[in-house]
Amino acid sequence: MTQTPPTSLPDWLRPLADLLGSVEAEQLAPRFPHPPADARPAAVLMLFSEGERGRELLLTERAATLRNHAGQISFPGGKQDDTDRDPVHTALREAEEEVGLDPSEVVVFGTLPTLWLPPSNHAVTPVLGYWTNPHPLTAHSPDEVEQVLPTSLDLLLDPEHRFSVVHPSGWTGPAFDIGAETPLWGFTAGIISRLFERLGWERPWDATRTRPLPE
Repeated sequence: MTQTPPTSLPDWLRPLADLLGSVEAEQLAPRFPHPPADARPAAVLMLFSEGERGRELLLTERAATLRNHAGQISFPGGKQDDTDRDPVHTALREAEEEVGLDPSEVVVFGTLPTLWLPPSNHAVTPVLGYWTNPHPLTAHSPDEVEQVLPTSLDLLLDPEHRFSVVHPSGWTGPAFDIGAETPLWGFTAGIISRLFERLGWERPWDATRTRPLPE
């Protein structure tokens, strides 16, 4: 389900809002686009903002003690609770619990197709939002979040920060150097990379630049 884009979005986000109705799961996750019937519902918040440092996307570093995706860079989010009304409720609740984000400051303007995350067998719905009052956030749940990483869109779009990670099996996937100890790779990097490509935001980069998969 895609919500009607509100008039309060800045001009630079309108192309993304307009694109939502035509994005297909296969375009965002070509290897594992569709969750199996037993996958557990979950949602993540893809939160954009614009402040003194320019356009940003909110990312977090997951705690190293987590069972799944420990230490990876990700969007705020998590599994759906029985009391959640829908993926939007899940994404906003998780973001409030993890980093203290006030849901009333978020303009939700749509969702992306639900995608399968095989390692944890989650059916993940990315929820897209615009943060109307950006300010510093901190990790409210140390068991889940190591640190909050507001990340510049200019950095994500800079060809010098783009590369691919290579798994010993030969699998190759998109990655970004965002200045953290661990690069942005995996499920989150795939969504960002392929969505930005669909938007026409991507700049030419050296696709032969590779690094080993982080341990």
